[in-house]
Amino acid sequence: MATSILESLMSNIDPQMLGSIASKLGESKDSVRGGLQGGAATMLSALAGKAGDSGFLGQLMGLLNNPALSGGAMSNIGSLLGGGSTSPLGELGSKFVSMLFGSKLGSIADVVGRAAGLGSSSAGSLMGLLGPLLLGTLSQRVRSGGLNASSLGSLLSAEAPGLSQFLPAGIGSLLGGLSVPHAAASAHHAHEAAKEGGTNWLWPALGLALLLGGLLWFFNTGGTAPRVPTPDVAKTVEKAADTATTAISDAAKSAWAALGEFFKRKLPNGIELNIPRMGVENRLIDYIEDASKVVDKTTWFDFDRLLFDTGKATLQPDSQDQLQSVANIMKAYPNVEVKIGGYTDNTGDKAANMKLSADRAKNVMDALVGLGIAPSRLTSEGYGDQHPVADNATEEGRAKNRRISMRVTKK
Repeated sequence: MATSILESLMSNIDPQMLGSIASKLGESKDSVRGGLQGGAATMLSALAGKAGDSGFLGQLMGLLNNPALSGGAMSNIGSLLGGGSTSPLGELGSKFVSMLFGSKLGSIADVVGRAAGLGSSSAGSLMGLLGPLLLGTLSQRVRSGGLNASSLGSLLSAEAPGLSQFLPAGIGSLLGGLSVPHAAASAHHAHEAAKEGGTNWLWPALGLALLLGGLLWFFNTGGTAPRVPTPDVAKTVEKAADTATTAISDAAKSAWAALGEFFKRKLPNGIELNIPRMGVENRLIDYIEDASKVVDKTTWFDFDRLLFDTGKATLQPDSQDQLQSVANIMKAYPNVEVKIGGYTDNTGDKAANMKLSADRAKNVMDALVGLGIAPSRLTSEGYGDQHPVADNATEEGRAKNRRISMRVTKK
């Protein structure tokens, strides 16, 4: 048996089936294989994000035990491309994909297709095909291993670390909103929710996060034995988490006002940006256009209008304006190449900080790719608490050290 779920799934697609699918779609075999692999990795990442949701796992187990997945039902799965979605297997796959992605399915299919070089219609068809194919692969694992909902969740979580290399560029921001952040993680990482915008917002946010952590501790421990929160308590915790995130977002936006008034700046290709006078975009353009400024390894520009979900690498929608501006700048100067760096302060677990910084940097890079920048022009790296720009002994210094930066590597 293949060592991962993704490998098991791809091994079920033999050359004959791949050729048949490619022929029906009018696409190359390489593009179809890339679409299937990228789409499957995307689905598995979404599943891993829901691995702690017992309700979802219960529904998933119900699908996996469906008779439509037994016996030789999976042997001619390629026929689903020919209108077989009304078959029991097709209906089961459609239900699964809808349960997993909801209204985001179209956008996710577009990103998967673009990364593989597929047309929009072909990408949508492949995602529909992957539904029953992934269900069949998971069903085999469940039945052969005698898995229950809990052990299936553990299997999906274990799959997650190996998926990043197969995920299509730009998919991270779409997947981020599919699962609810774990409240306990929010308390631990609240101080890293956003970085560039001053520190006035930080203490109220931390207070809310600590309150959230206290609620979780109080209602989950009865002195000696843990207890499950009542529905009312769960709602209270969820509301507190939402309030903390809102407080961070609102305060960061307030700090953005310190970047000065917005003004129009026209780029060489005719695109006109609406950017703050003291913002990073304006300084980046000046650097690119100044022939006396040579590219080096020490000149970094800190993003100043990005927001991430609390304790996660997911970019919030309010980040889109700055990401689009930076993408437009790179389009106007096609020779420019950029490296994205992620940084944290020195509090907390070093390994977790390193991973968070790397994931955030990669998601910024993926977002730029999703906005039309060629992947060959971008790289990303996480540095954790390395290269501090301020004193980690003070809260103000730690806030400055939590940042996402970019360095022009070619112009």
